[in-house]
Amino acid sequence: MTSASLPEELKTETAAMPPASMSMREVLRIRVMRRLWYAQIVSNFGDFLALFAVIGVLTFKLHATAQQVTGVQIAYQVPIALLGIIAGVFVDRWPLKKTLVSSDVIRGLLVLLLLYSTELWHFYLILAAISVVSSFFGPAQGVVIREAVPFHGLRSSNALMQQVMFIMRIVGPAAAGMLVASFGPKACYVLDAASFFASACFIASLVIKRAETADPHKHTLAEDRGAIGKIWHDMREGLNFILHHAGLLFVILALASGMFVMGCFGPLIAVYVRDSIHGGNKIYGWASAMIGVGILSGINVLNAYAVRVKNTILVYSGLVGIAVGLVILAAVTQVWTTMAGNFLIGFAVAGIIIPAQTMIQQETPRELMGRVGSTVMSCIFTAQILGLLLSGMLAQFTTVRMVFAICAGMVLVLAAAGKLFMEPKSEREQPA
Repeated sequence: MTSASLPEELKTETAAMPPASMSMREVLRIRVMRRLWYAQIVSNFGDFLALFAVIGVLTFKLHATAQQVTGVQIAYQVPIALLGIIAGVFVDRWPLKKTLVSSDVIRGLLVLLLLYSTELWHFYLILAAISVVSSFFGPAQGVVIREAVPFHGLRSSNALMQQVMFIMRIVGPAAAGMLVASFGPKACYVLDAASFFASACFIASLVIKRAETADPHKHTLAEDRGAIGKIWHDMREGLNFILHHAGLLFVILALASGMFVMGCFGPLIAVYVRDSIHGGNKIYGWASAMIGVGILSGINVLNAYAVRVKNTILVYSGLVGIAVGLVILAAVTQVWTTMAGNFLIGFAVAGIIIPAQTMIQQETPRELMGRVGSTVMSCIFTAQILGLLLSGMLAQFTTVRMVFAICAGMVLVLAAAGKLFMEPKSEREQPA
């Protein structure tokens, strides 16, 4: 039977059906996406090598305190948290390819400065400078993915990029340990710089075009106000879009909450293993690894078997899963429950990261992608910093298990608030 002989109702229904979600393999057939993926692999691997080497130098050579070592992470995260919103304004105006390539080259040169670092403040300053440049690279990469990948392939593309990050989080420390032991920390710095230059070469080989916006005169009023007026107008435009889009606001808050919990876990899980289950370094290593294994498993399982599940439902499920994992850790202090709880938390975080990023890309207009993407990145890093700082403060007044219980309550409150106030109304509930 040909399409011309089909009934009109069936034709309409067939045309209205959304295309099937693309698999990871299908997404990688897109040349731009494939090259970005290669660039992500080499640059992330290099980053973990350099960060591990820096922490090793601070700990064993400069004899830094725990607070000073934690300060390295904060020095890297604070610039992105502060500059995120402003960076997106420029990303929406600058050429994407030049922004990505120049960011990689500049970061590669900054990493080479680590070869000559001998004082604690040298490492802080260089990592903060790298972070400033990264605040432009991240949103620009998100815009390119949105332009290159069809809507029904965005979930798989986000899963691919996140998959690389967490695989490197598991593999990177072991590889860095062997390299530092064999060749010293400077070898890691050189490899990290080379990874940035390789990433720049992958991106430079692409043809990246930004789609024209629907209204080319939308910035006329801001341009009449001068440079400061342009920046302020664009920042306010991006923030207003987020604040007036209930569903988008919810998933951003959910994503930030997940990162807040992960920030709390960093400094506290070791104390939990020591004081609550009376374990040592071996159990701590396995417990930390289970979070990464859970995230990696969640990315692959959800991308394969939850392609038809709504993004908001996955986010709700992820929040509830985080709360359940935290309750398990707070209520039962056994080795196997620690492993299970950490795995569940990691799996649930994946249920937030991928659908949240996909929904943000699908719901955001092209001309606002840089600003919205950078605002999301700012929220994520701010949440991680708060988790890193507040977890230690709370642990001074109560136990680690109670901190986990408090975090579980906060996550459940957010899920309930999202369901009651931020979920978009169905078509039947909306006025005619």
